[in-house]
Amino acid sequence: MHTGLGGALVNPKRILVALMLALAISGVCTWLVSKKLTAPPATQKIADATYVAPSMALQAGEVLGPGNTELVAWPENIPLDGAFSRTADVMGRAVLFPLVKGQPILNRDLSATGSGNGLASKIPDGMRAVALRSDEVVGVAGFLIPGSHLDVLVTYRPDGSSDPLTVTVLQDAMVLAAGHQVEPDPEGKTLDVTVMTLLLTPEEAQRAVLASTQGTIHFVLRNGRDSGRTGEPATLLSQLAGRPALVVRTAMRGTAPVVAAKPVHHEIETILGGSSDERPAKAQDGGAGQ
Repeated sequence: MHTGLGGALVNPKRILVALMLALAISGVCTWLVSKKLTAPPATQKIADATYVAPSMALQAGEVLGPGNTELVAWPENIPLDGAFSRTADVMGRAVLFPLVKGQPILNRDLSATGSGNGLASKIPDGMRAVALRSDEVVGVAGFLIPGSHLDVLVTYRPDGSSDPLTVTVLQDAMVLAAGHQVEPDPEGKTLDVTVMTLLLTPEEAQRAVLASTQGTIHFVLRNGRDSGRTGEPATLLSQLAGRPALVVRTAMRGTAPVVAAKPVHHEIETILGGSSDERPAKAQDGGAGQ
């Protein structure tokens, strides 16, 4: 026991206890503040939207119903344009493309409401299905399957011309059906069919029908990733012999210009009063004398 200033008694043990309590309180406060500063910010849970999706894998042409659809959760901050929030909105509509289980169904994946089943359900709004027949020998029958992309050529003889020609009338047309087959064979087998049903615009459908009445149709298979369009002119039979050609009009609207062979010109020997100008007769055909 010590006597401090003014005669007050000072207890060293009390001072020590007070210092220890102050140190402990300071340490606890420091720990609480540091924990609050280093704690990660609380993540706000994003509400889920629900969209209609297949409850199993679906193939093109299958019709949606209660047995093959379900509602799946989807982040509300990632909206899907054309998705459905009610299963009643997709009942009875056919699938245009294969869909996997749990993939939200979009309006573009389905046939138009009331279009029915079968091939008609696979035709999008504004498009047409046209069947064309090709020669079995020159076509690529056996290699064309539903989903293939092809060009359509026609060989015909224009009015007033003795020279047949071949011209491309359609490019990058998709095959909807090969014969009666609307889906590729699961085992990869092909069918030797000569009738192809193509998905075309109305304007392309008119050209295809007109071409089918003019001559022989040919299908030219192309890479499905190649959607380029070319402007190749028509090819005349005379060009196969290497003759030069002139550009003339075609009878079919929308086709590439027809290339016509150069006309044949002749030089004539002139005889005047019993004397003649001895010049050999020539015929120009492709620039080569005869």
